[in-house]
Amino acid sequence: MAGKGLSVVVTRRLPEPVETRMKELFDVTLRTGDTKMSREDLALALKGADVLVPCVTDQIDAALLAQAGDRLKLIANYGAGVDHIDVQSARQRGVLVSNTPGVVTEDTADMTMALILSVIRRIPEGLQVMQKGEWDGWAPTAYMGGRVGGRRLGILGMGRIGQAVARRAAAFGMQVHYHNRRRLRPEIEEDLGATYWESLDQMVQRVDVISVNCPHTPSTFHLLNARRLKLMKPDAVIVNTSRGEVIDENALTRMLRAGEIGGAGLDVFEHGHEINPRLRELPNVVLLPHMGSATIEGRIEMGEKVIINIKTFEDGHRPPDLVVPAML
Repeated sequence: MAGKGLSVVVTRRLPEPVETRMKELFDVTLRTGDTKMSREDLALALKGADVLVPCVTDQIDAALLAQAGDRLKLIANYGAGVDHIDVQSARQRGVLVSNTPGVVTEDTADMTMALILSVIRRIPEGLQVMQKGEWDGWAPTAYMGGRVGGRRLGILGMGRIGQAVARRAAAFGMQVHYHNRRRLRPEIEEDLGATYWESLDQMVQRVDVISVNCPHTPSTFHLLNARRLKLMKPDAVIVNTSRGEVIDENALTRMLRAGEIGGAGLDVFEHGHEINPRLRELPNVVLLPHMGSATIEGRIEMGEKVIINIKTFEDGHRPPDLVVPAML
């Protein structure tokens, strides 16, 4: 494949510098509107393209992949998470899958700390009062939140983002604890000042804040189920900037409404943009529209990684960010 011979279909609008570079390098079909592709349009793209560039809103399952044409050879995902792609089915059809790991680490860790601070310090409540023009002046007992320093943070998933959260939390004076599929090396634990818990149940009972930083896989679906959520302290806070499916959202909502959990900061939700309406009514809950990676710098870097993966594949080499089943 040479020149602009490689047919690339992009499923969503990307930052302008990314789209411009793609037009220079490939025979690319871009979206004119920033809307999600229908399943029918995705099927057509899979039939006619050499490369598909999807994102987290596109469900590329086995049934859809079965409709792919012989041309499709690479799915270059715009994002790190690939739980929306049936990687195994793709590989069985001879289709490679790549992603963009590491790009959003710092941005997502920043958002995690922002949510922790927002919930504990009741920032949205204060913002709402100011925006409505209802503030009558300072009072000794008004809008009292809690002190972040000294609290125990339990990180669920100690990969790149979990470790970046740990470093930020330590700077705020928090005590860092974590549960992970595999324990970190001793030198990394020492550098982070992190305490490992082999038992998630035991960690959940003892921390003041839980940060979800693990991917969504069959083994992590509802990892924080009703039983585990009931182990939390009644004044504990839970924050999720990873994948909504890790938490049983209905159970969390019930417990928040009953005062059995102190608060929550959620940037992701179990059913995508269909959020449990009862969550919106709670003053101790901060809801964000999946903004964890939403920085100009991060989104452009994601696009650059996508381009590198496609160009490397076009040149006959293995994409540097190839996803293999062992990674899942």
